[in-house]
Amino acid sequence: MTPILWRRAQAGDAAALSLLGGATFLASFAHDHPGDALIAHVRTAHGEPYYAAALADPDQTLLIGETPLGAPVGYALLTPPDLPIETGPNDLELKRIYLLSGWQGGGNGDALMALIMDEARQRGARRLLLAVYEANARAQRFYARHGFIEAGETVFMVGDVPFRDRIYAAPVD
Repeated sequence: MTPILWRRAQAGDAAALSLLGGATFLASFAHDHPGDALIAHVRTAHGEPYYAAALADPDQTLLIGETPLGAPVGYALLTPPDLPIETGPNDLELKRIYLLSGWQGGGNGDALMALIMDEARQRGARRLLLAVYEANARAQRFYARHGFIEAGETVFMVGDVPFRDRIYAAPVD
């Protein structure tokens, strides 16, 4: 498997993140999300302006993974928490974590989670929160392996279609 080189994303990465975000979201959810809603969501939530704004916000951190030739294959987004549970001043939300399917497995997700936890520690976080689609059992197993436990639930809108997500939390060690 081609290695992934991880780095903090920069302003010039918005276009690559937009393509990667749209591709991974479609690959992850096209099997059970209505097409029109999925396309509407990708246009807004994964558009280049979304990532440009996130990269310009000092409260948000984007990590991007690339092949040695510079092709984007994975990313993660850390933000202040925006979830319907009680949060503290030292909480962070892992809003997005995705790898293209060809780079899933082989320890790449574990390596990315280690980088995320390191970033959270550097930012002084005590707890990391995330929301995951209730039907995504594979992701839930991955998060459980990394010490996340269920802490609530929320509704995630894809276009105009609601989906139930579970909220998970883990201490930042």
